[in-house]
Amino acid sequence: MTKFLNKKSCFIGKNVKIGKNVVIYENNHIEGSCQIGDNVTLLPGNFIVDSNICDDTILHASVIEKSEIKSGAFIGPYARIRPGSVIEKECKVGNYVEIKNSNIGANSKISHLAYVGDSDIGENCNIGCGVIFANYNGKEKNRCKVGNHVFIGSNSNIIAPVIIEDDSYICAGTTVTNKVNSGDFVIGRARQENKENKANKYW
Repeated sequence: MTKFLNKKSCFIGKNVKIGKNVVIYENNHIEGSCQIGDNVTLLPGNFIVDSNICDDTILHASVIEKSEIKSGAFIGPYARIRPGSVIEKECKVGNYVEIKNSNIGANSKISHLAYVGDSDIGENCNIGCGVIFANYNGKEKNRCKVGNHVFIGSNSNIIAPVIIEDDSYICAGTTVTNKVNSGDFVIGRARQENKENKANKYW
């Protein structure tokens, strides 16, 4: 049985299939060929089109288009999953994250303020705040591949096409342009330089 908290505020298209024990909060819009699995919770404000939302997932105030969200994933608030994406089991895609035409492996976390475009991310990865997968060079789109158990620190730029192998660690603020081998520790940023008593020229 589906439980609506405010059915009048929701739109459910005629081709939408909803499983058992689904809870739908106010202001949800679901259209096209959608499958909502069992034990799904749709918190307020989702817009879902032509997508498969598997069992035991939680979505909050997010846009899901022509994609698949596997069981146990948590999406939102304010995430956008663009067409061609697959979010695997137990993933977290959080605040203001955009995923485009990408595969995110099981148990990986992209918690806030990141863009992943045209990429394949492995299992048990952590993508930090402000990470950008730069998939477009002005003429063509390119793809990135990230292995399993990879840490990518905040404000890193991953310039496609590039491969980052298993168990590697990318330090915050690094720009990655070359292949990263398994187990590598990668840092690519300018060393901090303090100039004493020079700040007053800017005040």
